[in-house]
Amino acid sequence: MNDQPNTADSQQTTLTDRLLARIRDHQARVAVIGLGYVGLPLVQVFWARGFPVMGFDVDPHKIERLARGESYIEHIPTAAIRTLVASGRFTGTTDFARLAEADAILICVPTPLTGEREPDLTYVEQTAEAIAGALRRGQLVVLESTTYPGTTTDRMRPILEQGGLKSGRDFFLAYSPEREDPGNPLFATAAIPKVVGGDGAAAQELAAALYGEVVVQVVPVSSAATAEAVKLTENIFRAVNIALVNELKQIYEAMGIDVWEVIEAAKTKPFGFMPFYPGPGLGGHCIPIDPFYLTWRAREFGVETRFIELAGEINTAMPGYVVERLAGALRERRGRSLEGARVLLVGMAYKKNVDDIRESPGLTIMELIERRGAAVDYHDPHIPETPVTREHPSLGGRPSVAWSAEGIAGYDAVLICTDHDDVDYRLLAEHGRLVIDTRNAMARLGLASDRVVKA
Repeated sequence: MNDQPNTADSQQTTLTDRLLARIRDHQARVAVIGLGYVGLPLVQVFWARGFPVMGFDVDPHKIERLARGESYIEHIPTAAIRTLVASGRFTGTTDFARLAEADAILICVPTPLTGEREPDLTYVEQTAEAIAGALRRGQLVVLESTTYPGTTTDRMRPILEQGGLKSGRDFFLAYSPEREDPGNPLFATAAIPKVVGGDGAAAQELAAALYGEVVVQVVPVSSAATAEAVKLTENIFRAVNIALVNELKQIYEAMGIDVWEVIEAAKTKPFGFMPFYPGPGLGGHCIPIDPFYLTWRAREFGVETRFIELAGEINTAMPGYVVERLAGALRERRGRSLEGARVLLVGMAYKKNVDDIRESPGLTIMELIERRGAAVDYHDPHIPETPVTREHPSLGGRPSVAWSAEGIAGYDAVLICTDHDDVDYRLLAEHGRLVIDTRNAMARLGLASDRVVKA
């Protein structure tokens, strides 16, 4: 019988212990790839707990602005970035060769859909290739980008191992889904529990230890694939329930019943009901996209996803429903067609009180209205100019118009897409000729009028 310790196991234990010690002493250098709405807050929480942090992004303008102590995300104050940069514990760079300096590498890059609504893992795979070029023994790599079960082990691991290092032996690989809610004052990054699934026990231990130093709670699960499924489940749950209330809105509208009143009354039940609210369509990076990641993956296993796909169809159709409601209200209340009308959209961000326009239904609504021959402007205090997007390139570069009594009165209809708090809705109630409200914003403020139509 050979009582000598296995050399590979001994080496792995040594690597694990070394990294654990650096994590617990807050000496581990943390690299965050992708400095957007997920990555930059992640930089902040690790920095705030005393870790040295490196930020990587392919956009040199972001790195330049950070170096000047400027924030490019509205809910992250410039003063916080100045403090971060002045501390000397943060470095921003576009040089991915410097990943070799990191002990832990956290990946926060986009995972969009292709034109055929299939997963587009281009950014994840390109990032994995960049890491592979600098990967060294003893590093922890964690994917945070939302994706389908199997991505971490089936797509990322082979790329990272192409140089000869092996996951679980030479480096450690895990998945921990981002759970950011931009603009939510109650749940910043550190206050949100972190789900962690590792490619092996050592990776699980290391990833849990790392996040355990900076967030309120770590929730370990049995595998990376399970952690990937957790994220999809969270957002599919929301997508399906929003689809339900969007369908109920249309049913109750036909019956002359206000769905908003129904929901407010229903949520007084202290059990068995959770309120979700209708709207003009889904926005943001997660809810409109995540269900399609699972439906695509399920097809590979020969499983149908009828319920999820039906919810997707309902939510995708909502912008069209809103435009039809607008056209009908103009015809019935104003005696004119949508063609040739002047329409003002209020709110282009995908949700209230943020400057994020990703997947915003407002963009689709603007495009649909223009196809009907109307002239469309928008007002959004958080979006001074529409960016160029892959789905709506022709809408890029449009400015937000001023909010004034005279300006409001000049439109045939005003359509509320996003109910930002810092909009003077009383001015709209006083001067709007016709208001199409997709968020119940006017009624919530006691501004109900025969000139307000819910949609």
